[in-house]
Amino acid sequence: MSVPPTPSRETPPDLLYSEPEDDLRAAVRALLTDRADLPATLARAEAGDPYDPALWTALTAGIGAAGLLIPEKLGGQGASHREAAVVLEELGRVVTPAPYLTSSVVATETLLGCDTDRADIAALLTALAGGHRVAVLAVPAATAPDAPLPVLPAGAEAVTSADTVTGADTVPGVADAVRADVLLVLREDGLYVVETASPAVTVVPLTPLDLTRPVAAVTLAPGAGTRIAEGPAAEAAVRRGLLAGAGLLASEQLGIAQWCLEESVRHTKERHQFNRPIGSFQALKHRMAQLWLEVVSARAAARAAADALATGAPDAPLAVALAQAYCGPVAVHAAEECVQLHGGTGMTWEHPAHLYLKRAMADRITLGSPGRHRETLAALGDLPGPR
Repeated sequence: MSVPPTPSRETPPDLLYSEPEDDLRAAVRALLTDRADLPATLARAEAGDPYDPALWTALTAGIGAAGLLIPEKLGGQGASHREAAVVLEELGRVVTPAPYLTSSVVATETLLGCDTDRADIAALLTALAGGHRVAVLAVPAATAPDAPLPVLPAGAEAVTSADTVTGADTVPGVADAVRADVLLVLREDGLYVVETASPAVTVVPLTPLDLTRPVAAVTLAPGAGTRIAEGPAAEAAVRRGLLAGAGLLASEQLGIAQWCLEESVRHTKERHQFNRPIGSFQALKHRMAQLWLEVVSARAAARAAADALATGAPDAPLAVALAQAYCGPVAVHAAEECVQLHGGTGMTWEHPAHLYLKRAMADRITLGSPGRHRETLAALGDLPGPR
């Protein structure tokens, strides 16, 4: 896919957190401290249902986090991607099983790319803002913003019965589909809203690496749902949602990396060997210092992507590709170091380090792999390709 070089913005990105963003962080962190219990998360994940409905209600209806990207006239907060990025940082710090990225970012941005003056779209956005409904874009979780989209055929009405759907199409690996009330489905003739309660929809859970973000295969009848956009507008809306999701996923990866670094430093200060804290050993100091440098750089990349999306900067695709190319590997490295620096403790199922490692590894290929984003970077930056 040929991508034209992207023009640069006139003003540099603002990488600092504002006072309202710090206040939002404090509110979300306090909520998660009270309600997000890692042992309970692990127990729910092992049972096959990691979501905590009470936590989701508190996060969405309680502090209004679900409506940050939605205009006030539609019941949202009228904030920006910068604030949503702060929420995702905090959710990443505790690997919260919540459909925030998929529903409150990707699906919400996709709907905002459609005609929001339509009553049905406006009503759905209002329901999402209040946390009353969860919407998911029905594409494989690994779909990159600039990748070929998995477009389903238009087709005629499918024949349905109590047990089967004839002539249906299946989308594999849809993240959080098991939690969704509504699916956004891209077909050849447009973008559709499909209720998951419809007999024309079947959601089959798959076995994921990351138990805290379930994936499923979604089977849909060709005639199911209501069309909300068509032609180039439908594809543009989907790509808008994927771009916002990829940009803000970097903030979740940042949150993962920050927790892993802080937990590693805490453990190496408290764990003694030869009557000394193991954190005083020079080899471990060097490893944690290197990790700190990577986390600081990841913060800059993630904040630049969020700021570019918030301001509508012309180089937003470049900032998003840079953030994803860098933050994904940093989160994985931080989680690996956390496991290793905890020694035998880090290898136990009871310690939460494995939850962070699995989320980081799953996030690394979500919305495009680092390699895919590096290719995008090269194209957007007008860099020569491999020889």
